Amino acid sequence: MNRRKFLKIITTSVVMMGSGGNINRLFADDPPVLSLAEGSDYAAITKNALNALGGIQKFVKMGNVVVIKPNLGWDRKPEYAANTHPLVVKAIAEECLKAGAKKVKIFDNPCNDPRRCYENSGVAGALKGIKNVELKHMEDERYKNTKLNGVFLKEWELYDEALSADVFINVPVAKHHGLTRISLGLKNIMGIMGGNRGYIHRSIEDALVDVNKVVKSHLTVIDATRILLNHGPQGGNLKDVKVLNKVIACRDIVAADAYATTFFGLNPVDISTTVTASKRGMGEMNLSRVKVIKT
Repeated sequence: MNRRKFLKIITTSVVMMGSGGNINRLFADDPPVLSLAEGSDYAAITKNALNALGGIQKFVKMGNVVVIKPNLGWDRKPEYAANTHPLVVKAIAEECLKAGAKKVKIFDNPCNDPRRCYENSGVAGALKGIKNVELKHMEDERYKNTKLNGVFLKEWELYDEALSADVFINVPVAKHHGLTRISLGLKNIMGIMGGNRGYIHRSIEDALVDVNKVVKSHLTVIDATRILLNHGPQGGNLKDVKVLNKVIACRDIVAADAYATTFFGLNPVDISTTVTASKRGMGEMNLSRVKVIKT
């Protein structure tokens, strides 16, 4: 750095500090960019949301192994908003293949019978016949005891194919949850956890952040094509479902969750998981600092 440029930075910092600014802001990252796509063609709006961020090729490179982690936890049909919509999952998988992905793996650790969840969610049917896309049933022997060194969890069994993926894409459905109020990207990470997952309810906010800090989502795509407003996470009554026809995409999982919170008439500060993740440096929850691109 030359002398003139150095002096300019120092001068600017002094002015900032004198006006109540924070010198650290000089070196802060650019604000996160979040895309919001809307429409009744769910495949199209999913691709629009990705394209608004520069396309899936910003994340997926030739020869990559990609894991797409939807929410497939419940034996419910798509219209009940308990699981990620199959057309959203399919669209992301297709875009990954177009970008040159060698393999796309899709899986979840459901609460109901896995085969029924995969079938009745519509995801199995949507992905049928697509070459190099594998909808996997998770195998007990593939969980790996992983050091987390977290605030609450020091170690936990995590699925090895999530750990080894070149690209991890987190694709939750936006829905109500009885414990965390809302289930979004941060909560969706539970689907790669083995063991007694009920244990983490003792300190679920820190536990979820502990795992998310180790298995980082390169991209979070939130399915808000229809959202579950009550009786989550599994629902079962169409009266609890609101059709929004929206999809969010963002690199910053905290920003994505924070924005999706507004669909429920809530603020990011109302969701303890989001607040905890923000405090622990995982992302931006202040929506005034998030650049939103609408398509």
